[in-house]
Amino acid sequence: MKRLMTATLTSLCLAPVAQAEVTRVGFATEPYPPFATLDASGELQGWEVDITRAVCDAAELECEIVTTSWDGLIPALTGDKLDVIAASLSITDQRRETIAFSDKYYQTPAALAGAKGDDLKTTSGGLAGKTLGVQSASIHQAYAQVHFPESILREYQTQDDANQDLFAGRLDATLADRLIIEQFLDSKEGQLCCEMQATVTQDQETLGEGIGFGVRQADDALRERLNEGIAEIRANGTYDEITARYFDFDIYGEPDT
Repeated sequence: MKRLMTATLTSLCLAPVAQAEVTRVGFATEPYPPFATLDASGELQGWEVDITRAVCDAAELECEIVTTSWDGLIPALTGDKLDVIAASLSITDQRRETIAFSDKYYQTPAALAGAKGDDLKTTSGGLAGKTLGVQSASIHQAYAQVHFPESILREYQTQDDANQDLFAGRLDATLADRLIIEQFLDSKEGQLCCEMQATVTQDQETLGEGIGFGVRQADDALRERLNEGIAEIRANGTYDEITARYFDFDIYGEPDT
């Protein structure tokens, strides 16, 4: 699972369309490895950046990255500062009240991490009175508010901040995307302190239907071009080739029905 735009613009792709209108694609400034992180030169790198570049190319869109903070992405889109959000934004009914979505381009489960030796249960009673860290404005925050009402929720601007507080003992647990949890547990700090407690039960109402590109509700033509781009890279092997650079499993998730 970000404010008014003062961030650096970085060229993402140059589609072969003469005098094409630039499509501004929003990513979060906060690092979200391996999906999107800034390298030493200030360029965004990662799986989601590569996938977005490929979709833009397949859809014949001239795309340009615009970075802004996570909780300002949707306001920037609706305020015409962005044309597309490509920042691991989950497709939820609540967000559909404000924006529209492309088809999904990946889906991973949510998971709970806690201190080694703890036996935390992903039930309301199992986390009653526990301090649970979540990223602000994320689907995991929404899930925790619904399913863990007896927990003490602590919000963080980034998941890395939550992980560091878990390592420091200021949290009992943190709820996030399983891939992000696993990366933290593989780190030096994570190996010292913590372990996976459980994968939470899928709840489409809060966790959504996967990750899609966000667009304005009136931008049907752009949404359809993005859908065509997703379908093309899925069919021609580009999606799998990019994914193999970062993961040893199919990140797309269950097939759409």
